[in-house]
Amino acid sequence: MLHEIDLSRIDLNLLVLFEVVLDELNVGRAALRLSLSPSAVSHGLGRLRSQLNDPLFLKTPKGVVATERALALAEPVADILARVRRVMATAEPFDPLTSRRRFIIGSPDGSAIVPLPMLLADLAAKGPGINIGTRQLMPDPAQLRPWDPAFEELDARRVDIAAITFGEVPSRFVARPLYTDEFVVVARQGHPFLAEPTLDAYCAANHVVVSGRADPASYTGEVLASLGRSRRVQLTVPLFVVALATIAESDLIGSMPKRLVASLSDRFGLASAPLPFDHGRPSQVSLVVPRVALMDAGLAWLVGRIEQLVVETVAA
Repeated sequence: MLHEIDLSRIDLNLLVLFEVVLDELNVGRAALRLSLSPSAVSHGLGRLRSQLNDPLFLKTPKGVVATERALALAEPVADILARVRRVMATAEPFDPLTSRRRFIIGSPDGSAIVPLPMLLADLAAKGPGINIGTRQLMPDPAQLRPWDPAFEELDARRVDIAAITFGEVPSRFVARPLYTDEFVVVARQGHPFLAEPTLDAYCAANHVVVSGRADPASYTGEVLASLGRSRRVQLTVPLFVVALATIAESDLIGSMPKRLVASLSDRFGLASAPLPFDHGRPSQVSLVVPRVALMDAGLAWLVGRIEQLVVETVAA
């Protein structure tokens, strides 16, 4: 007869602790997120190690690293907690004024940065106890469907909402259009390209490209190739903000989302010009949410607030 595990001895809070430590890979930071002392987190990990018969996390000079067993447990633990959270979310009415929930928004930083300050200001008035986490999501050009990694993050409930550009989405998701955007050329103020923003000048300049995989290939490069032209990608970086900061202090130029550039150009001392070639249709940025997740009143409220904020901004 198989030995049955006594579930009454299992503390669900230990799974929450495991999830946060795995996310932070630092006991101190995990303790801050959980509003616990570092010693309480260490004690909880000790209990969990005993129950799972594995060290789970090993100390390093900068924090901890997960064992193979911990990495294997990450997805099933996340699934268990997501299911419990969905059950508990339906147990009582959602009230944004009293809620202490934390929502995770995944996107390229270019999409997240534009509405994020507006959202935080809105939450200060309408949901003062609600916290927001962000997670970097980038398309994978090596895949047939580049945004599949984002859908996987949504399925695993590692993110609650994705703000991305895409074509079709699988039927298990709902896509809510937010706004359209287009790319412009951004350079430091006084850059020679801005005085004569021609295709020849564009191709002669050195470029920075945003790529999560350090891959210089991009849609813009493909468009140039179709015109029989090319450019030198001197630098790749993983974030739009890093690209903009680098452009501000160098002679590099970049092709970036217009709304992002407009929101940060004054801070970084940047200027922009239209692309000197047809880049295709403006891209559509949308919120993508698992269809079943919209049954969660809290998540549905947050999606509605983001949509309303974008509408109000466009109208203004």
